Amino acid sequence: MAVLKIYDQNMEKAGEITLAPEVFEVPVRPEILHLVVRAQRASWRAGTHSTLSRSMMKGGGSKPWRQKGTGRARSGSGISPLWRGGAVLFGPQPRDYSFKVNKKVRRLALRMALSARLRDDGLMVLKSIELPEARTRHFAAVAGKLGLTKALLVLPDADEALIRSARNIPGITLCTPEALNVYDILNHPQLVLLEGAVEGVTSRLA
Repeated sequence: MAVLKIYDQNMEKAGEITLAPEVFEVPVRPEILHLVVRAQRASWRAGTHSTLSRSMMKGGGSKPWRQKGTGRARSGSGISPLWRGGAVLFGPQPRDYSFKVNKKVRRLALRMALSARLRDDGLMVLKSIELPEARTRHFAAVAGKLGLTKALLVLPDADEALIRSARNIPGITLCTPEALNVYDILNHPQLVLLEGAVEGVTSRLA
């Protein structure tokens, strides 16, 4: 079992916590992480790209000019794909890029991502974060003391004051245990769990 120090917002030791091995000490398989991240990113794609094929365009019913005698190449339609402003052959059409990944695989990938952060010494547990008021400079001062540059902070519950204080700081992302996902964990080298959020993450994945 992994035992981590708990720090306060001044980077001073405030206790210890034992992390569940079935959540934070799982063998990491890169192919599963890759599959889940691909699925997550694919689901974000709008898929609204569209082009006009010949069947979608108006006109093109009459021959632009007679077959012979004009000195120009023969042509049968004004919406030919060969012409500027004409139809597009095999162009992109609206589609859904998302694909299904089993729930058990998604949960396993999330445990693997947490285990990878713990293995790489990128996981920190904080007692709490308390600010005198919801101001960016106050949160930036705390982040500076903790050495946070590109970090994902997991809060026990949605704290509007903390979210407002941190949203303008580049590289800092806040979420709750319910919103924790593989892409965000892997995209942030530093993962910070508030002490109250550890139980939420464990109960979700254990």
